[in-house]
Amino acid sequence: MLTSKLPHVGTTIFTRMSQLAAETGALNLSQGFPDFDGPQALRDAVGRHIAAGHNQYAAMTGLPALREQVAAKIARCYGRSVSADTEVTITPGATQAIFCAIQALIHPGDEVIVFDPSYDSYEPSVELAGGRCVHVPLALPDFAIDWQRLQDALSPCTRLIILNSPHNPSGALIARAELDRLAALIRERDIYLISDEVYEHLVFDGVAHASVLAHEELYQRAFVVSSFGKTYHVTGWKTGYVVAPPALTAELRKVHQYVSFCGVTPLQWALAEFMSEHPEHVEELPAFYQSKRDLFCDLLANSRFRFRRTSGTYFQLVDYSAIRPDLDDVAMAEWLTREHGVAAIPVSVFYRQPPAELRLVRFCFAKREDTLRQAAEKLCAV
Repeated sequence: MLTSKLPHVGTTIFTRMSQLAAETGALNLSQGFPDFDGPQALRDAVGRHIAAGHNQYAAMTGLPALREQVAAKIARCYGRSVSADTEVTITPGATQAIFCAIQALIHPGDEVIVFDPSYDSYEPSVELAGGRCVHVPLALPDFAIDWQRLQDALSPCTRLIILNSPHNPSGALIARAELDRLAALIRERDIYLISDEVYEHLVFDGVAHASVLAHEELYQRAFVVSSFGKTYHVTGWKTGYVVAPPALTAELRKVHQYVSFCGVTPLQWALAEFMSEHPEHVEELPAFYQSKRDLFCDLLANSRFRFRRTSGTYFQLVDYSAIRPDLDDVAMAEWLTREHGVAAIPVSVFYRQPPAELRLVRFCFAKREDTLRQAAEKLCAV
């Protein structure tokens, strides 16, 4: 009889809520994907490269031209010179990059610190490697690192800390001073980092993203993960990358080559071409998504939901305690979908042990203006 290696894992909340939205005809502001296409020039490039015969395996490490564009972007955005050959690896999505980094690092008995609420792929990847997640709750209401709790969670078994900034689901940011504090905390310990920075270019209100790539000390022990899908509005392309020092990259690639070997070739060619010809895209991205955030929040201003505008990502949390405090957030998300035609994600699913008083749901505003207006109209009627 089969014994599950992941006995506590079922269908993800993202799949469940998207299915419920489809079944009920609700507007889907749950799962994090745009309802609009990526740039026309990028999409046109895919067809050209397919027609040009770029349809066989790419290099295991990723198309050289794309790795070079990633290295150029990092130099431009973060002032770090990385080797496209020995520090940049293209992967079929950021989730796969995180999985491979965890498998490369974690041995049975190792402990991995994750900050709750945390993205749902982290813990299963750790468990499959034989490790154990130690959950450190972020401090509410700002979703900030609780430094005393973090220090208390460190043990001789701590092997890895997973950071996520901009943070999903809250949109909170980790500041440069906090990275300095983390560096001091782990300086004398054999602890590595995975820095999940897939929303690196979705930071608002003139704030600069504090990347681990720009932190000399922390980068030496880090895997920094990002996503072309998030940056170029093509989440279905499932293409991402991970940047790490040469020794760490070598270990990651040992795993990556046996998980997928390489990413999809014509997509890599198209991305390399578009990045070369349109470097302004990433510079314009914060304003593009901030305008959507501001529209959505302005439209919700007269609703009974309470919120503070998100600092990053394309997610907005709202507090519904003034509307249905009797419902936990899973029930609330289902109620909003079935009764009011707008699908959301409950925040409690990102926790090992959610606070009992938590009354937050997450909306995705990576949507067309008419979608946001329709959704806000329905939510203001709740």
